[in-house]
Amino acid sequence: DLLATVAALNEDQGVHGILVQLPLPDRIDAARVLGAIDPAKDVDGFHPLNVGRLFSASGRIPSDLLLPCTPKGCMILLEEALGDLGGRHAVVVGRSNIVGKPLAALLLAANCTVTIAHSRSRDLSGLCRGAEILVAAVGRPELVRGDWIGHGATVLDVGINRVAGEDGKSKLVGDVAFAEAQGRAGAITPVPGGVGPMTVACLLDNTLIAARARHRRQG
Repeated sequence: DLLATVAALNEDQGVHGILVQLPLPDRIDAARVLGAIDPAKDVDGFHPLNVGRLFSASGRIPSDLLLPCTPKGCMILLEEALGDLGGRHAVVVGRSNIVGKPLAALLLAANCTVTIAHSRSRDLSGLCRGAEILVAAVGRPELVRGDWIGHGATVLDVGINRVAGEDGKSKLVGDVAFAEAQGRAGAITPVPGGVGPMTVACLLDNTLIAARARHRRQG
């Protein structure tokens, strides 16, 4: 049923963007579903063709490429805060197909030196401490402590974790211990209200890119 719905949306000329809300139930093959989406309508940027174009880009990312939304938003924030990223050492904590891997590819295309770390990396705190740009996208609440951050580093916290607060009510926290990090980071995104809104904005931007591309093809 899901594949039939995707096929119908692919054919619908009035639909310019398709995304599948992940994660899917275990009984459904997510890779098969994502692969069934028309790459030109893949506004999440997860289709293998779009992923391949991203990782094969040498330096300049094609302007019509539909990029994964969260990494795209991260790059906008970094370029706004730092300007030219060339030569900077970026550490990405997290290796997911949704954030970690595509963001590393975008940082490489921006001429950063990139280290991909994860929860099993040896001396994770030391790796983080050496970063000029630190991205936490591992999905573990407040894993990155304040003293893991080099003085003046730019920190993007992609994590969204719901934990119990002191009042017994749940609250959202990131992958970075925000209060500790503020004293060391040159700039840091909060959770919520940091990277999240950029993800939504980039989804809309991708939809606009897809719509314009279709109209150009139709003449």
